[in-house]
Amino acid sequence: MKTKKIGNKIIVRIDKGEEIVKSLLNICKEYNVTLGSIMGLGATNKVTIGLFDVDTKKYHSEKFTGNYEIAPLMGNITMMNEEPYLHLHINVCDASHHSFGGHLNKAVVSATFEAIIDLIDGQVTRVFDDETGLNLLEI
Repeated sequence: MKTKKIGNKIIVRIDKGEEIVKSLLNICKEYNVTLGSIMGLGATNKVTIGLFDVDTKKYHSEKFTGNYEIAPLMGNITMMNEEPYLHLHINVCDASHHSFGGHLNKAVVSATFEAIIDLIDGQVTRVFDDETGLNLLEI
């Protein structure tokens, strides 16, 4: 993994074999990111994607293996329990150009992953909401 900070942006390269969510969390801790957005693209061969069921208030996740383009990964960075909190969604495409996506739980880079983290001056936290079963922005 390589990073470079330019102004209010962090340019990110995550290398083959590295896990994306873990790497992004490590970057947020290293740069003390408390609020921001992420946009990224690349390739993965192992990805776990979730979908939130509003009736049961539970995430249902599915693991996929194979060659997938990440087109794109988008998300935001906030804070929860004094730690960086990533809310990431991903869209992946297979060799037949079929696309699917959802909440990103985990993804291993198969070639490269590139992202830009846009830093926002300030802090927004999250709080668990019993009604929805989600960690909502506390605004």
